[in-house]
Amino acid sequence: MPHILVIGGASSDILHLDTQTVPSAGGAGMYTAMAAHRAGSHVSLFAPRPNPIPEILQPVADRLHEWLGPVVPPDQLPHFEISYRGGKTEYIKATFGAESILVPDMLPADLSMYDCVHVIPLGDAHKQLTFIEACRKRGAKRISAGTYLASVREAPQVVRDIMQSTDLFFMNQSEAIGLFGSLETAKTESGKVLFITLGADGACIVQGHHQTFIPAVSTTELDPTGAGDTFCGATLAYLTQGAHPIMAAQHAIPLAAQMISHVGPTALLFNESAPAIPSDSRAQINTTQIQKISQMVSALEEASPFNFIGPELPLVHDPKALDYFFAVTLQQFSFWTEQNNRYHQPLLAPLGGVMQKGAFYLFAAYSRQLESDADFFSPERQANLSRKELLDVLRSDDGLDPMPALDLHLELAQQYGRDMLALHLTPETVLQKARASATPLRTLISILDTIGGYKEDPLRKKSGLLALILNQRPEAFLDFGKDEQVEPVIDYHLMRSCLRVGLIDILDEDLKAKLTNRQIISPDEEWAVRHTAYRAIEEVVALSGKSTGAVDWFFFGARKRCPEMSEPECHLCQIDSVCDHRKELFQPVLRTTFY
Repeated sequence: MPHILVIGGASSDILHLDTQTVPSAGGAGMYTAMAAHRAGSHVSLFAPRPNPIPEILQPVADRLHEWLGPVVPPDQLPHFEISYRGGKTEYIKATFGAESILVPDMLPADLSMYDCVHVIPLGDAHKQLTFIEACRKRGAKRISAGTYLASVREAPQVVRDIMQSTDLFFMNQSEAIGLFGSLETAKTESGKVLFITLGADGACIVQGHHQTFIPAVSTTELDPTGAGDTFCGATLAYLTQGAHPIMAAQHAIPLAAQMISHVGPTALLFNESAPAIPSDSRAQINTTQIQKISQMVSALEEASPFNFIGPELPLVHDPKALDYFFAVTLQQFSFWTEQNNRYHQPLLAPLGGVMQKGAFYLFAAYSRQLESDADFFSPERQANLSRKELLDVLRSDDGLDPMPALDLHLELAQQYGRDMLALHLTPETVLQKARASATPLRTLISILDTIGGYKEDPLRKKSGLLALILNQRPEAFLDFGKDEQVEPVIDYHLMRSCLRVGLIDILDEDLKAKLTNRQIISPDEEWAVRHTAYRAIEEVVALSGKSTGAVDWFFFGARKRCPEMSEPECHLCQIDSVCDHRKELFQPVLRTTFY
């Protein structure tokens, strides 16, 4: 189980709510720590330790792995009296108590045992920065921090220095606007992630220049104390458990929503697991079909991993194959054209005298470049790639540009190169870091979460595909650790298969009509289908006993027997006898760089 250290205190508070006045445990450190604990992590707290522990803080102490810090009398704890009456927040009393005596020298000498160290604002941005610098010197692997509006207003440059010194940063919308001028201009350095809470509007996750907005969960607000800290603690817990930053935030939002519907940290002290991401009512997995198809797939010899060799791919042991696969896999997206707000046709064009389609057109075009200019795939060349250079690589035999979204491909190539350079990485060094880890797959994926072209997709389709390539190629670039499994690699072929064979059901008639008519749909409609398909394939992998690579290649292969533009040839399909034959359904139609 991951272990998080939270630096910052617990307090003994009085809350004036609309219908009652109650004593409550409080403090940003406490809310962060209890949220992380509820979300499944071990948590240690560095803060003044009251002796004896007040009754109101005993449930908190019981859930901590360890409470570090100087021992103080209970009356020296921070104390806040807050009114939330009439929809207005008012601090009636604020006493910071013994938290002011905390200094970095009190920290443990070795912080490398923690998967993440989070430093709350501590009432002083300069002091917070001093603690962060001390944590880095003491070997902290990953450092997170938050801020508050007074720091942004009074010491904006110090807040920027804190952001630069940390890996993860949390703030609310007012703080983000105060620091960046607007929400739209918020950005981070390569490899860093910024989480911005937006209240009832959800949250914004910033990775470099890329922003992702995720919605809130409906709730009845009773006590908003600690909502941002709860989101922070839960997000950190899911991140340290291996979740993508966007998915970690999506998991954290339901817990924050549950927390504010109770008084103080009550919901964070529940013993059951944290609430899951709500399922979308427009789509659901079909458990019966999943069981039928999983049982059949488990016995199929055809359901086996692809070795990623062929005429369109590099020769085995090509010295630049690793650079090639890193640069080409991030480009595996958007191989279709639209017309009149509907899907028109897939990419199909001649290359080297052979008609190639979609992913294999891209593989072949990049392989041709590998033969003539192997350095093309280096991070330096990708970072400085021009539109003309990329067009020359991808041009078909008839001299045309067959790519429906060339500018998106150029943008991702450049961002990939820039992030790799900024992080001082090459494909070989990424591989070295992964191989040196006790969890090679997880390490690879976590690095890809920081690199343009891979980091943007919360379901990690291209990261998963690259992991399968590195594992399944004859060179065996990367062996996975015990029990490590690639997440489902969900592209439009797999979604089409899930819909047609009945692994997922579309419950919303309007969405079903759009899929049948191949209309362009909204991002939230696409997510409803894609996330449900992800969950369905995840279950097929678990129930069939097959690897993700085997299940993925089987359903990806369905593109030939159950294609986009012609009638399915059901007699060629090994699972025809259990298929629901929903032939009219089509994959979600939405331009995205994810797949």
